[in-house]
Amino acid sequence: MPIPCWRPIISLMDWKQVVEQWRKLPRSEQRHIRLARIPRKVARSMAFEGESVDEKMLEAELERRRPKSFVT
Repeated sequence: MPIPCWRPIISLMDWKQVVEQWRKLPRSEQRHIRLARIPRKVARSMAFEGESVDEKMLEAELERRRPKSFVT
């Protein structure tokens, strides 16, 4: 399941509206979005430190480690 693109929505909202929209999401959707963002966050962090890492490899590792109950 692809990560929803929040950037266009965020640019049209103030931070309070963004928080309100996030809170309206079901817990399972919030969990899915959080987990799906991990590989990009790790890749950015490592790139900042000068250590490049393949984001696709991180996504594959996340899928491998994700509990079967999280599969949507």
